[in-house]
Amino acid sequence: AFRIPDLVFNLIVLGALSAGFIPIFTSYLKNKKEAWELVNITTNVLTIALLLLTGLLLLLTPWLMKVITPGFGPEQLAVTTRLARIMFLSPILLGISAIWGSVLQSLKQFFIYSLAPIVYNVGIIIGALFFVPTLGVYGLAWGVVLGAGLHMLIQLPPVLYLGYRYHPAIDLQHRGFRKIMSMMLPRTLGLVTSQINFLVTTIIGSTLAAGSITVFNLANNLQSFPLGIFGISLAIAAFPTLSELTEKKKDFIRVFSATTRQILFFMIPTAALLIVLRAQIVRLVLGAGRFDWEDTVLTLQTLSLFAFSLFAQALILLLIRAFYAFGDSKTPFVTGLIAAFANVMLALMLVEPLGVRGLALAFSLASILNFILLWLMLYSRLGSLDGRKILRSTGKILIATFMLALVTQATKYLIEPLVGTETFLAVTTQAVLAALAGSATYLVIGWLLRLEELTYIIDSFRQKLLKKPPVIIESIENE
Repeated sequence: AFRIPDLVFNLIVLGALSAGFIPIFTSYLKNKKEAWELVNITTNVLTIALLLLTGLLLLLTPWLMKVITPGFGPEQLAVTTRLARIMFLSPILLGISAIWGSVLQSLKQFFIYSLAPIVYNVGIIIGALFFVPTLGVYGLAWGVVLGAGLHMLIQLPPVLYLGYRYHPAIDLQHRGFRKIMSMMLPRTLGLVTSQINFLVTTIIGSTLAAGSITVFNLANNLQSFPLGIFGISLAIAAFPTLSELTEKKKDFIRVFSATTRQILFFMIPTAALLIVLRAQIVRLVLGAGRFDWEDTVLTLQTLSLFAFSLFAQALILLLIRAFYAFGDSKTPFVTGLIAAFANVMLALMLVEPLGVRGLALAFSLASILNFILLWLMLYSRLGSLDGRKILRSTGKILIATFMLALVTQATKYLIEPLVGTETFLAVTTQAVLAALAGSATYLVIGWLLRLEELTYIIDSFRQKLLKKPPVIIESIENE
């Protein structure tokens, strides 16, 4: 029931806003009146478009549910249809919220923006706790709508405080709005390609042993967790600044280089921890209930194959936004299309000898290919990406990560005889202590190597504690 409303939001709202709104809105900030006019035009047109699309989908919902859930009987189909119709309200609310959230990002007001997903989940929890007892399963759907409303409303006060005032403006010929729309199409096509790629992967996986797709999805979800914490958050934080600096090449490269090194500082050791502690992580999250030991082993092996491309997956998020900052959504679409094709071809070749692990390996290799293509294209545009500094920092990060892996592995084996591995608490203790020992080693080695990214983090804490500015980057070296 959630698939179609979610697809509407991802393709229409994210397609329009993630690519175009922030860089275009940022370019209008020199004249606040024009900037707020662009917000109103985008809000009104997007809301009307979503209302019309929602109305059409409400009529087509019974037919769409039959296509998506062919195994459902009449009663299940009726319930699913009604659930979907209720949740069609959420893309409208989330669409408005996404515009206000993009405004907050553009003006570097990240705190309330970061709270929006939390209150969204609070709404869903309220639905489960308070609506379900009286409304049954439909209470969950109304909880989703409530969450979407809270997601929108929590961002309204800061947007109003920043100077926004609503009025019903619609101008389809507005230059800024037309630029946003022109960037929307490649982004939306890219999202469609991604959905098709996922569908093809699912079809390939369906030819394997029962449960293979579940293993693939669960391993993917596990590796997506650190990707969201570090990769997405750092890329989002850098996007408004990159959008401001498109006409200042050296400053753009400086910010891009710094963000790249920050992402690598977090993602490389995180990938190492996922690989070294893969058995403990999978056992804690998946090793009980319907997962037997064979499924657990298959999941941890699949997780390892995902993890080695985490750095590329995270940097892709930054590289895509670097192109968006220049108003270019076509290049990420083309490289994504090439990577999707490579993923399918590799999956077909690797799935027979490796099973579901071949799907993960194909995904990782395709992600690395996409990263390389985007990097080369951005390098050709700018002439430099401060590569020497990035390589030097990466070398230090790899040395520190190697020591992290050794200490984590050693600690894991030293603790095992003391706590055992038979209980949830024992495995948790082993994983936490090993991760802490490895992380502490990483920080100490990084400090001894004078790793600039670690120094910046320490200086940032000093800034907050002592109200002194951190030591910011440096010069740019030619490649």
